[in-house]
Amino acid sequence: MEELKSALEAHMDQMADLVQKLSSELRSGLRPAIDNFIGFFHAIDWTEPWLMGLIGFHLMLLILTVVSRKHINFQMSFFLLALAGVYLSERLNRVLGDNWRSFASQNYFDPHGLFLSVLWSGPLLIIATIILINTLFSLCYMIVRWKRAELRHRARLARESNKQD
Repeated sequence: MEELKSALEAHMDQMADLVQKLSSELRSGLRPAIDNFIGFFHAIDWTEPWLMGLIGFHLMLLILTVVSRKHINFQMSFFLLALAGVYLSERLNRVLGDNWRSFASQNYFDPHGLFLSVLWSGPLLIIATIILINTLFSLCYMIVRWKRAELRHRARLARESNKQD
């Protein structure tokens, strides 16, 4: 019995060491990503009018998404437009990178498109995800309504056939 107890304790110590190593690796692995994000955030001049307009545009799209949640056809069109905006972001990055002097104080548009991915495509993808989730909920609700109507119809047919007998 003592051997089993000591083997179990050794196993628990080994598992605790593994969890501690994994935890420290995760913390040290996420730290550079967090530092990069904070550096990215501080490198942007958020008072530029075009950036405030872009943020306002995305907020307006989000409000439109929430307000139109009951209009599935409009939302599907809106969903496709949001995805088209993401699809065209590479071309948009190229055009904005060529003409940044006319509207911005510094060139945010790197060849890899990181800035535009974060501030243009990211919000559009979030809005598209919200629309997709809303559509799935609407479809589930529609399936439940259809099934209830089918069951009522079957019950009515059963009552009518019982009356005829």
